[in-house]
Amino acid sequence: MHRLHAAPAAARVSAAARRDVRYGADLAARLHLPACAGPFPALISVHGGSWCHGDRLMHERTLERLAGRGIASMAIDFRMPPQARYPEPIADVAAAFAWLSRNAGRLSIDAGLIGGIGFSSGAHQLLLAALRPGDPRWSAGPVECAVLVAAFPVTDPLARYRMARAHSLSPLVDAHLAYWPSEQAMAEGSPQRLVESGEAERLPPLLVLQGTADENLTDDMAARFVEAYRDAGGEATLALFEGEPHGFIDRSPDSAASRRALDLIVEHAGLANPATERAGLQA
Repeated sequence: MHRLHAAPAAARVSAAARRDVRYGADLAARLHLPACAGPFPALISVHGGSWCHGDRLMHERTLERLAGRGIASMAIDFRMPPQARYPEPIADVAAAFAWLSRNAGRLSIDAGLIGGIGFSSGAHQLLLAALRPGDPRWSAGPVECAVLVAAFPVTDPLARYRMARAHSLSPLVDAHLAYWPSEQAMAEGSPQRLVESGEAERLPPLLVLQGTADENLTDDMAARFVEAYRDAGGEATLALFEGEPHGFIDRSPDSAASRRALDLIVEHAGLANPATERAGLQA
């Protein structure tokens, strides 16, 4: 698999086009499209917010910077509690892949280079949709996910729930109880379990971005998942960011850590695309 390297830091930022669209069950999404000539790789962006909060605009600055470097994205809203609980919102993620695949041509997106980026709980939902695209509870047809980027992902929901309870992290505990029907569901809907048990149908190349000062996850969650992914035969890279907290990419977008994270995302998601390589764009 051929990939682009991150563009030189001195290259100029390109203005990206935004388009607001509706997909799936009449849900909102925002497209971020590079200004240079396509076709482009693209990422479905699934926002964080403990499954219960936030919207498609949460990671706007990061996605605009990716568009400035030749990576298109589709940032989605999805159903949340109390309207919907696990596993229903994962069907929305799958529907977004189906929508973007159908509309790729008119958007100058390469339909074969559509991947996903998820943040925190959004990464959890993205992973389930991508690892088990045929699951009848959320399948929207074949999900062809080229690559996965998981930023500070919740890959073991039950372990995170127990950690939150042990540390009296009430907002996290409440979010788990709102989204998940039971602890049994948390265990069943675990990307960690899917990979370890061999139930994952696909293992797209994976990049995990994780800060070492993340108090929202267990200390070993990212490393355990990457190890299991590799043991199952998948290609996985774990990038650690010393001293960085949960959500650091959007908390401090101009920091050295966030810029390094952006470079890694571009390198991982920027599959061979001569048009983008010629543009030499840098956010």
